[in-house]
Amino acid sequence: MALQGPIPVTFDMVFPHGCYIVGEVEPVKDFDASTNGRFVQTRDKQSGELVWQVSVMDADPSLKAAQKTVSVKILSPTQPVPPAPMAGLPFTPVEFDHMTATPYVNQAGRLAYSIKVREMRAPRPAGKATATAKDAA
Repeated sequence: MALQGPIPVTFDMVFPHGCYIVGEVEPVKDFDASTNGRFVQTRDKQSGELVWQVSVMDADPSLKAAQKTVSVKILSPTQPVPPAPMAGLPFTPVEFDHMTATPYVNQAGRLAYSIKVREMRAPRPAGKATATAKDAA
């Protein structure tokens, strides 16, 4: 089979209703390399980049409460900085670029996906993306 490893996906495929940061950006612990009192951060197996994670809430209204929060892993040599909060919103909207999804079977025996990204940024204005697409045609 030609399809192996992480599957490239777009932000709109994974979060068609958008998503919001609900946690801090944190380093992911390498449990095999870490010892008692010594923290070692995980590196991505393919790229060798340090792995960070942030919890986000999927804005899809059809999801059950238990399905709304997911962890997104960010590959970056330095700790990523979330976008600035937006006035009047309780959570910070965020978008991700250079996304991949890796399917796996979770502990409950259900299909799940590990989401990895290369960039975290503030959402682009909706009209700007549409205008750019029209200009390119």
